[in-house]
Amino acid sequence: MAQIVAIYGSPRRRGNTATLLKHAVQGAVDAGAQVDEIILRDLKISPCLEIYACKKEGRCAIKDDFQQVVDQILSAKRLILASPIFFYTVSAHTKILMDRCQSLWVKKYWIDKVPFGQWEPKRKGLFISVGATKGKKLFDGTLLTVKYFFDVLDAELYRSLLYRGMDFEGDVLKYPEYLEEAYEAGKALAKMK
Repeated sequence: MAQIVAIYGSPRRRGNTATLLKHAVQGAVDAGAQVDEIILRDLKISPCLEIYACKKEGRCAIKDDFQQVVDQILSAKRLILASPIFFYTVSAHTKILMDRCQSLWVKKYWIDKVPFGQWEPKRKGLFISVGATKGKKLFDGTLLTVKYFFDVLDAELYRSLLYRGMDFEGDVLKYPEYLEEAYEAGKALAKMK
């Protein structure tokens, strides 16, 4: 069925976001998908150094774990990104990955000269996020960031699972309906054509 890449952007292995992503991955696997899991905290990925060596071929010149990660992402048909909220945006691990994809932006819009907003999605993506506060605009900035990150990946953000009011490890276990929703979202993503 679908080839899915699941990106764990949480600094905690058993945090609320990671737990929700595990349920989404299980749903996808149960639906017959092969899922490659990327745990950003375990990788060595430098921040973007803005040296613009990517202007030549659209490939980042920094040699680290990013090269393998970006190849995995670009070979997938589906994408699941999960990150907790830190100061109303994604985690540092997630943001470093996003910033390194600036090379893909350069390739798409400078080298290949794709007109803005005139591209066909090659993949679909699911975003999962948890924030500690209950702020009304808690996810507003993050969703814009994720949308434009998915843009450079030629991915359409088909769904977001956003949960407020959970901070400590295990808080999400008090909400079995959230875990079920994540499971079903992963299952649905795997079944998409």
